[in-house]
Amino acid sequence: MFPNLPPFAEASDTVRAALLEVGQQGGILDAQDDLAAGPKNLIVDPSVNGNSTSTNPYGTNPDNPTMTAGSTFVGQFTDHDITFDQISQLGVPQNPLISSNTRTPALDLDSVFGGGPGMRPDLYVDNADGSVGPKLKIGNGGVHEDVPRVPNGDGTYTALLGDPRNDENLIIAGLQCAHILFYNRVLDELENVDLRRFPSARGADPANLYVQFRIAREITLWHYEWLLVNEHLPQIASQQMVNDVLGRGNRFYLPPAGDAFMSIEFGAAAYRFGHSMVRPSYRANFTSGTGDRTNPTTDPFFALVFDKNEPHFSDPVSYDRDDLLGGYRAPRRYVGWPTFFDLGDGEVKNNKKVDTTISSVLFTLPMPAIAPHTQNSPTVLPQRNLLRQLTRGLPSGQAIARAMRAPRRSATDRAEIASVYSPFAASTPLWYYILAEAEAVTDSLNLGPVGGRIVTETLIGLLRADPTSYLSVYPRFQPFLGTDLQLGSNLNPNITGNRSYTRAHFLYYAGVVQPGTCR
Repeated sequence: MFPNLPPFAEASDTVRAALLEVGQQGGILDAQDDLAAGPKNLIVDPSVNGNSTSTNPYGTNPDNPTMTAGSTFVGQFTDHDITFDQISQLGVPQNPLISSNTRTPALDLDSVFGGGPGMRPDLYVDNADGSVGPKLKIGNGGVHEDVPRVPNGDGTYTALLGDPRNDENLIIAGLQCAHILFYNRVLDELENVDLRRFPSARGADPANLYVQFRIAREITLWHYEWLLVNEHLPQIASQQMVNDVLGRGNRFYLPPAGDAFMSIEFGAAAYRFGHSMVRPSYRANFTSGTGDRTNPTTDPFFALVFDKNEPHFSDPVSYDRDDLLGGYRAPRRYVGWPTFFDLGDGEVKNNKKVDTTISSVLFTLPMPAIAPHTQNSPTVLPQRNLLRQLTRGLPSGQAIARAMRAPRRSATDRAEIASVYSPFAASTPLWYYILAEAEAVTDSLNLGPVGGRIVTETLIGLLRADPTSYLSVYPRFQPFLGTDLQLGSNLNPNITGNRSYTRAHFLYYAGVVQPGTCR
């Protein structure tokens, strides 16, 4: 997006060492959550859950009242749809023009569809005549859905996915399942859908299986894209920023029509802001594999995202762990979605604020959580993010703010990083700058003017560059599947975004939520 701006720093041993110190466990970014308090207390106990106290008005790792806990994983799921760098070495400059992206730079859910049954037949259901599809395979963990898996014969499984990262944790795998089930239901009900607005259906033979795939995929994509523009982006970047980009157009991310690219400012820095929203623990579901109930307190499954005390923390996953690492099929490994999205039943939880505080669980990554065929050291996520700033030769946050004519933050906003390495006060790594900017400008509720514009222009720009997206074909499109969901009366009024159609409606149509039922 800013090809003429110089890197924020030279790729020297001194700079690399400083970045590693900024991102180290126990360093300035570490929330130092009391993980020994246990996963439930980290959510409900005000003495350890990171929220404000009488002696700490901000808190050590406070909740964000404007977003639900699921917002974090929607961001991760979206990222896995558009960017995957498997070859660049962390901390070593790499020309982005020759770096391959193993995802398409389009919001086309290739992480789910794998490019279609012709490219990834293993993702699709086998037919009696030897063909495959259009239905996608879905797995089952014994009680509820799971991503499709193939046993390896040694107690481990290989997940059949368009992107292997969508099995990194239980919640992202649950979103993968929900999109599979949404699409499969569209196929089942295709003859009852008004298809006049969908280009894939025009002049097509509805009896042709590949035509059915294209139409059902397009319907699924338009719902997914609409939620991105009308729910996700307003939450993470502000409704004002979304309205500005929709109404006045892009200023900095300007891909040619039909030839989008993945901006390094987005992929290596701005969209990695979501790591600051991760909670140390979650209530994964309400029933721990014991069967659906009406009482949400019967047998909930609380767990840390990653628990370094697991006896085989970094080994291939071959048993039902007590944390939320993915990779394994077991009766309790499914998601109870009312915790993650607001169904109006009072059960929804929030994610963490957008700030320079990162939950402690992300400072010790298990090997299975690191994307396959990528560099696996360091295993500290903030250090990996900071080294990427060198890999991509990213400009400083200040330089981009000047180029955008956005307000530049004062040095006091970056006092902590300057205490580690003083040159970073005047030339701040973009990822850190974006987090500090949110802290200073929005009270950490969403991204500030630099981070918000990079993210909003990139995601809306990808849709505008795609001639098949709803923004390109029919911008007035309104989602219609799942609109019969009856939300409860206890909706959280603080959640940002269009509430007429939400992720809860999407999940309801997918069949993974049922009002009044706890799973």
